[in-house]
Amino acid sequence: MKAVILCGGKGTRLAEETELRPKPLVEIGEYPILWHIMKGLGAHGIKDFGLALGYKGDQIKDYFLNYHRHARDLSLNVSTGNVQMHDGKSDDWNVTLINTGQETQTGGRLKRLKDFIGDDTWFMTYGDGVSNVNISELLSFHRKHGKLATVTAVHPPARFGELFLENDEVKSFKEKPQTEHGWINGGYFVLESKVLDYIEGDNTVWEKVPMERLSSEGQLMAYRHNGFWQCMDTMRDKRLLEGLWHSNKAPWKGW
Repeated sequence: MKAVILCGGKGTRLAEETELRPKPLVEIGEYPILWHIMKGLGAHGIKDFGLALGYKGDQIKDYFLNYHRHARDLSLNVSTGNVQMHDGKSDDWNVTLINTGQETQTGGRLKRLKDFIGDDTWFMTYGDGVSNVNISELLSFHRKHGKLATVTAVHPPARFGELFLENDEVKSFKEKPQTEHGWINGGYFVLESKVLDYIEGDNTVWEKVPMERLSSEGQLMAYRHNGFWQCMDTMRDKRLLEGLWHSNKAPWKGW
């Protein structure tokens, strides 16, 4: 199964980091968030990735051009430039990097990967969020209902601590929980190739007309995920994710 990851946005709300690099390369611990996403998908057998590049996309290309060497120990003869690789673990991924334009919208980026996607069922997510969604169960859910599209519905994380009151008495307190009320688009889509027909061109925002049409035609189903989900929109989000990673409590680490 192929996976498309949208990596072209400018990440303006994380400007402290994205002024110099694209958002998918902003690190959680010592690894870019894009690596975390791909490791999670790879744990469910996904090896073929299509990355829709835009803002500072050349940096993402450089990252993967050097990925093999960064993942392994090596010896270098500085006189000849000869490099000898030593034993080391490297991910068995096929990565296709496609420039989809600086200003292209999310739907347009997907449309530009039409040749990569082909005619098969495919997976899509954004390059700025991590989750412990069970990808295998998500795919099974999609295949059972037989519609064109499945979106993973998640509970958004609360920005502030949540108080549970009874007659002005605080009965319980949760520090920044995921709210139990309401569902939002958490990414992690499973799609059929026909959804690309719902995208007109570069200016089409996937989350607007295409998803609205799929919904009105009864072709969009929601897989409810009650577990961990967190996007990285702000420095507060980045610090939260790094804290979980460094404390060995990262819920998304399934590999």
